[in-house]
Amino acid sequence: MDEERGSGIVSKDLGVSRILIVATGSMAVTDMPSWLRWLRRSFPQLEVRVVLTRSAQRFVTTTAFLHSTSHKVIVDAWEDEPDRALHVNLASWAEAILIYPATLNYLARLALGMADSPSLLATQCTEAPVIVAPALPPGGVRSAAYRTHVEALSKRPNTAVVQSSTRSGAPAGKDHEVLVPMLTVLETLLSQRDAMASGKQEAGSGIESLSAVNRALL
Repeated sequence: MDEERGSGIVSKDLGVSRILIVATGSMAVTDMPSWLRWLRRSFPQLEVRVVLTRSAQRFVTTTAFLHSTSHKVIVDAWEDEPDRALHVNLASWAEAILIYPATLNYLARLALGMADSPSLLATQCTEAPVIVAPALPPGGVRSAAYRTHVEALSKRPNTAVVQSSTRSGAPAGKDHEVLVPMLTVLETLLSQRDAMASGKQEAGSGIESLSAVNRALL
């Protein structure tokens, strides 16, 4: 970890106090407990809740997160007899959502507007910033499907996709896409938060101008 870069992020205000992390079925999910411990040390006031998809549980169990977050890890499945719909709870609680790591399958379902799990439905319905950090197989970042879905997500005012980083040495001479550091994800969250705030200000000034025109015409 770059200490200078890390200290720069830690010194900044993330602008949120509650982050929901959706961890999907990439092998990179095995790094999540370590990143969550770093997040907890760096931002002790930050509340973090974790949702594990069923495919993520092939690589990591909920037990691995016991000392990484103060909240019980949530399995991304519909409850039989919920007191309150899980997706409503997640969407109303989260001030930012990080899909970290995001498989190509989960990213595609999100881009297509699918809502067949609590985390997907919450993410589709939230107005909070959504940061998608892909962890893809060799060649995934260059695939037509990936580029199409990233373009669709980029049109959403609250969503940003973190650019994948690559590592050489994969089979068939292809680069292997690796999970970007949490630092990069947080930097993207800061940028997305600022962009959304700027957009709201511009929209507000536009409404005020339109109101002024309407008053002048009366």
